[in-house]
Amino acid sequence: MTLNFSKCQSVLITGASRGLGLQMVKQLVSNAERPKKIIATARKPEEAQDLQQLAKSHPDIHIVPLDVVSDASIDAAVKEVSSIVGPAGLNCLINNAGILIDTDLNTVTRDAMTKTFESNTVAPLFVTKAFLPLLKTAAAAGQGSGMGVHRSAVVNISSLLGSIQLNWGEAANFKTYAYRVSKIRMMMDPPAPANITNGTTLSSDHPWSFFVHNQPGILLTIFGACLFGGNTR
Repeated sequence: MTLNFSKCQSVLITGASRGLGLQMVKQLVSNAERPKKIIATARKPEEAQDLQQLAKSHPDIHIVPLDVVSDASIDAAVKEVSSIVGPAGLNCLINNAGILIDTDLNTVTRDAMTKTFESNTVAPLFVTKAFLPLLKTAAAAGQGSGMGVHRSAVVNISSLLGSIQLNWGEAANFKTYAYRVSKIRMMMDPPAPANITNGTTLSSDHPWSFFVHNQPGILLTIFGACLFGGNTR
């Protein structure tokens, strides 16, 4: 298993308009071993000014509209991405998009729970399902053996707040019940794992690929600031 992007033809990052998603695009494009095609998605690309500026100076960045909670938007994105990657398929899908509605036991609502679960848990699963044909194509076309982004990979961005073990002590101060629950459930995707080692799920359904659940921690982004009050997506 490897994340050496020098042999990766394409990578798609959801929620790339700001925060961690935008930083991942910046890191990839500045790396000498970057993918040949970096596909950055955003709900409202026209408002993603930093991403737009970055794409102007890097022709290997392709901005694609994608609202992960809209089936129509997902279908349209799959068609556009298919035209970008062509017969090589999609090597790496990074499910990064999500929301955080800051609530405690007194303020949490059914609506907050439902919206958060839809964005953070349901959406990554169905985005992955929609892009499976392109991921399979890349896996079949990939050179070399073993698992890695040279073939096919799905990376789910989780959170330390989704850890039951870490929800004690100081971490318990961050209530955010809807967000915590959504990230705990996200760690169960994809379904029917063959085994789990160091946060990596090898899927028995798709042995040609690997799935990684990554927990980046609390970052100095607008999203991270929501932990201290306010809503963002």
